[in-house]
Amino acid sequence: MIVKELKVPLIIRKLEALLRRLPSNHPQRSEIERQLARRMAGYRGERSVEYSLSYLPPNKYIILFDLRLYDGSHFFQIDTLLISPHFLLILEVKNFSGTLQFDQEFKQLIRTSMDKEEAFPDPILQVARHKTQLQTWLSSMGFRHQIPIETIVVVSSPHTLIRSSSTGVSRKVTHLSNLIELIKDLEKRYKKDAVTETEIQYLTNLLIKNEYPHDADILNRFQISYQEILKGILCPVCLSFSMSRSRQGWKCMNCDHYDKLMHYTALEDYFLLLGSEITNRKLKEFLQLSSTSAAKRLLLSLNVPHSGSFKDRKYYLSLPL
Repeated sequence: MIVKELKVPLIIRKLEALLRRLPSNHPQRSEIERQLARRMAGYRGERSVEYSLSYLPPNKYIILFDLRLYDGSHFFQIDTLLISPHFLLILEVKNFSGTLQFDQEFKQLIRTSMDKEEAFPDPILQVARHKTQLQTWLSSMGFRHQIPIETIVVVSSPHTLIRSSSTGVSRKVTHLSNLIELIKDLEKRYKKDAVTETEIQYLTNLLIKNEYPHDADILNRFQISYQEILKGILCPVCLSFSMSRSRQGWKCMNCDHYDKLMHYTALEDYFLLLGSEITNRKLKEFLQLSSTSAAKRLLLSLNVPHSGSFKDRKYYLSLPL
C-alpha cells in the first residue's frame, strides 16, 4: 500500500519555472537545462519502479517514495522505502544508459556511453550509507526494534548493460525487470516477524511526520538576481510574455490567445522562484499590471491567508493555487 505517493519533485518544478523566466541567452541557462535533464531522468526511473511495485500484493508492504530525513548530522534521501513486518527495504534508483561497470576495488561506478567513459560515486556504497543513516535515525526516534534493513540498487533502463568482476554485486544491483524476484528472495530469507502491524503503523507515521522536504532557494543556487527574471504573463501558445489584462482575463497581444486563469500559472512561478510571501506592489510588478487596483482585486480573488494592515498587507501563497 502506497502511503507516500511519488510526485514531481519540487526541485524539478523550480528548475522548470526558472527556465520559463530566464532570457534565452542567459549564461546559466545551459547548466540549468543540464540539471533539469538529470533530475527528470531520475524521476522517470522512480516512476518505472512505482509501476513495477504495483505487482506486489497491495496489503503486504507499506511503500513510501522520495523520503528525506535528518539523522542528527546530515540530511539523507531515500528514493523508495518498503516496510514489512519482516524487514525494511531501501531502493536506490539509477536511470543510466550505456554500460555500467561496478568497480568494487576502487569503489566507483564507470559508465560507458557513446565511446565516452565517466566515473560516478558507487551507488552500492551510497545506499549502504543510507541504511546506516536510517538505523541512526530509528534509534534517535526511539524506535528500538531490531528490524533488518536490506538495500537494492535498481537500474531502471532495460537497455543498460550491468557488469562487474566482483561476486555478490548481483544481489545488490538489479535491473528493474528482476526487482520483484529479488524481493521474493528476501521474503524467503526473512520469515519471522520483527515488528507488529501496530508498530509498522507507528513507524510509518513517524517517518511521514519527521520528513524534511527539500526546498532549495533556486535563484541563490544559480546566483541569479530577481532583476534577471522575466516578468509578466507567459502566453502558452506563442510563448511570449505579451499577455495583458482584458475582460476579466488575459489576452496575448502577439497571437490573440485569450485565457481567464493564466495568472495562476504565473503566480505558481512566483511561488517556486521567490517564495510564498507577496504584496500588492510585488504582484503588480511581477504580473506587469497597469494599476494597483487591478493587483488588489486579483489578490482578493485568490482568497489566500494574509497579515498586516490594509496598507502594508502581506499575502501568503501555497501550492496548488
